[in-house]
Amino acid sequence: MSTEDAVGGPVRWRAAMEAALYGPGGFYVRPGGPGPAGHFRTSVHASPLYAGAVARLLGTVDAALGHPARLDLVDVGAGRGELLTGVLAALEPSLAARVRPYAVERAAEPAGLDPRIRWVAEPPAGTVGLLFANEWLDNVPLDVVEDGRYVLVAPDGTESSGGPPEPADLAWLERWWPGAAAGEGRAEVGRSRDEAWAAAVATLERGLAVAVDYAHTRAARPPYGTLTGFRAGREVAPVPDGAGDVTAHVALDACAGPGAVLLTQREALTVLGVSGGRPALALASTDPAAYVRALSAAGGAAELTARGGLGDFGWLVQPVGVPPWPPARARPQ
Repeated sequence: MSTEDAVGGPVRWRAAMEAALYGPGGFYVRPGGPGPAGHFRTSVHASPLYAGAVARLLGTVDAALGHPARLDLVDVGAGRGELLTGVLAALEPSLAARVRPYAVERAAEPAGLDPRIRWVAEPPAGTVGLLFANEWLDNVPLDVVEDGRYVLVAPDGTESSGGPPEPADLAWLERWWPGAAAGEGRAEVGRSRDEAWAAAVATLERGLAVAVDYAHTRAARPPYGTLTGFRAGREVAPVPDGAGDVTAHVALDACAGPGAVLLTQREALTVLGVSGGRPALALASTDPAAYVRALSAAGGAAELTARGGLGDFGWLVQPVGVPPWPPARARPQ
């Protein structure tokens, strides 16, 4: 029996993440408590402007589809349904009446969820509309390779060296993370994310599929990887014990299919009308309440689009039977 197969011993990171995040009592499926929002903050929690931007994107998709009688909105990795709740609240009533929202999540449905939201474990097949995955792919379990060998990990986070990469993983590294394929440094094998994203996109009959996440591209892979943990609002060492998040940035360029557009969040939200510009000071004297509201919105927009922060997130926009978004003329130069 190899070290990797020993019961209770170290295992490859992909198996460890699967158990810690989605196994019995795992971080993302544990009932009760505040859920993931109690441990880290995403764009959804940063400002309601984010849900408003997704609502505008849904309106754009609706127009591209010719305003179908039924418009699907599929939120993959829905958490506790926060994004869908915000989007539904931001939609014009006439559009909201045609929207069929799905929350795709492996955890149980939370209490008090908007009754319009369908809670499902997998993206439904044959949808027409917008499939949106905000910070989902970074939690799809994956293997880690260092110095040409798999990294094994024990439940307490202690790492050791395993065997050489399997052919499929080695082929992925050779194409997308060539230094690691040559036995240099440390890398996360994104093949599992590519497959998960392709499967999600395949459920969309027509519309846009969007993945938003911490990301890097082939031209600038981090030499020591990005695997990390989050617990009680703090970034910590990754420990696959189920008590906190374990995550790694996404090689979004490897996930991209034909016609896909890669943007930063700053670029995407700018196209969608999110601006961090401060309101005119004159408004403070003519309408103080409106000035305070505008100032608050500007602060939220600034956080969502900040360089070195949320604004650097990657957006992978994959069209399925519709024109690419944003149109070339609207893309930031």
